[in-house]
Amino acid sequence: DVQLQASGGGLVQPGGSLRLSCVASGFTFSGYVMAWLRQAPGKELEWVSALTDGGARKNYADSVMGRFIISRDNTRKTLYLQMNNLKPEDTAVYYCAKKRDARSWPLPRAISEYVASGQETQVTVSS
Repeated sequence: DVQLQASGGGLVQPGGSLRLSCVASGFTFSGYVMAWLRQAPGKELEWVSALTDGGARKNYADSVMGRFIISRDNTRKTLYLQMNNLKPEDTAVYYCAKKRDARSWPLPRAISEYVASGQETQVTVSS
């Protein structure tokens, strides 16, 4: 079974930074596009960022462009999200997700193209 265990969240002040990690198991991690999704209180699940199986191509939601950096280590089966200059509107539960099919391109933004299964992590940005 696909398992995606996210960690690294917490409480941080506006302008601060956090690094999320997600350890994957149950599938060939290096063969799939991976993504981060998030759900803010009272809002729908939102696509944040994705990168190709080798990590060479990346894409970001406009709301996080220039502040967040997605990366991966295929030898460790781990996905990362470096979050800088955090804002209160970044407060959400963050999930890592695997693209449903094994095609390495394109990097879809539709939530339906991904599957998230496992532990999420809470990020709270507040003074």
